[in-house]
Amino acid sequence: MSAKKRARDAKKPVKKAVKEPAKRPAKKAPRKRPARALRGDALRDHAREIQRRLAVAYPDAHCELDHRNAFELAVATVLSAQCTDKRVNMVTPDLFERWPDARSLAAAPLHEIEDVVRSTGFFHNKAKSIQGLARTVVTEHGGQLPRTMDELVVLPGIGRKTANVVLGNAFGMNEGVVVDTHVARLSARFGLTQETDAVRIERALMPLFERETWAQLSHLMIWHGRRTCDARAPKCGECVLVDICPSANP
Repeated sequence: MSAKKRARDAKKPVKKAVKEPAKRPAKKAPRKRPARALRGDALRDHAREIQRRLAVAYPDAHCELDHRNAFELAVATVLSAQCTDKRVNMVTPDLFERWPDARSLAAAPLHEIEDVVRSTGFFHNKAKSIQGLARTVVTEHGGQLPRTMDELVVLPGIGRKTANVVLGNAFGMNEGVVVDTHVARLSARFGLTQETDAVRIERALMPLFERETWAQLSHLMIWHGRRTCDARAPKCGECVLVDICPSANP
């Protein structure tokens, strides 16, 4: 390139880059106002209306774990952790045919118990738990499952939820409310409590309902959770509580 051409090019104005207009941030969707929390008598009335409607909708609600006695129910409840009742009911007939009581289960080879309960998931831990439960029942309670909350919750594999299941369904004792994943989810959706810990949820629910209905209350909520108020896709359009449920009317 000649010196003259370089000089001419140097005198040409430099084109400035055109800036694009700044994009406006996308508008955020308006936040839904949380439903106003009920308290006192209003919350109790709300809770009992829910219970009344669920009782009409599910007159046959009951414990769906098959059992013939308290020990079988305790074992079945331990096996139901992170497993469906339907699957547990497929496993327990063989389990209790081989080992029909605490003494026989306590003496069974652990690997054989594991093979029987394998399909319920976490079978190593579950097999150890139910055999540990059986051995403790034999050595400390003469082979019979105890009938008090304090004695039950210290048994291997038994927490407060399982103890409530056994006391309420095998012994007809309303010592508390069974709080499983369904009851916990529905308690929040119904506006009954904002607690997330199972024991605290239970303590929040107990004063809202008559004591003699605590065991049945759990069945009603569990049945509704399984059949209508699904965790991912609740069927609000089919729900008998749609007009009074805070989650359906935010």
